[in-house]
Amino acid sequence: MSAEGERLIAYVDTRGTWTIGVGHTGPEVRQGVTITRAQSRAYLRCDAETADRAVSELVRVPLTDNQRFALVSFVFNLGRSRLATSTLLRLLNAGDYTSVPAQLTRWNKETVGGVLRDSVGLTNRRKAEITLWNTK
Repeated sequence: MSAEGERLIAYVDTRGTWTIGVGHTGPEVRQGVTITRAQSRAYLRCDAETADRAVSELVRVPLTDNQRFALVSFVFNLGRSRLATSTLLRLLNAGDYTSVPAQLTRWNKETVGGVLRDSVGLTNRRKAEITLWNTK
């Protein structure tokens, strides 16, 4: 989750969503909100637990710790619904572990000014997740 950075003052992310801490979003995050480092860490723990629970509920095949951490990072970044409806999950649950890295690379796009483009930040995040996935 270190890919997010940490900001203690609410900001609008590249998708136009109010965000604070380490990628935390929600109705409590809006313009002018500031938090402490301790609050940021509490949000991070809660958000990571939510992502971990989603992986536990959606993935039906055994995972190594590193594979699990890679998918938790993915869900933390993109949300449960993106994993739930993905080809990545369908292939993984069919036992096709080797397809996961290629599927992860597909999730590196962002829309800026109405134009879909590759994101350097998301490309780097996906590469880190793939490295983690492939680490025994």
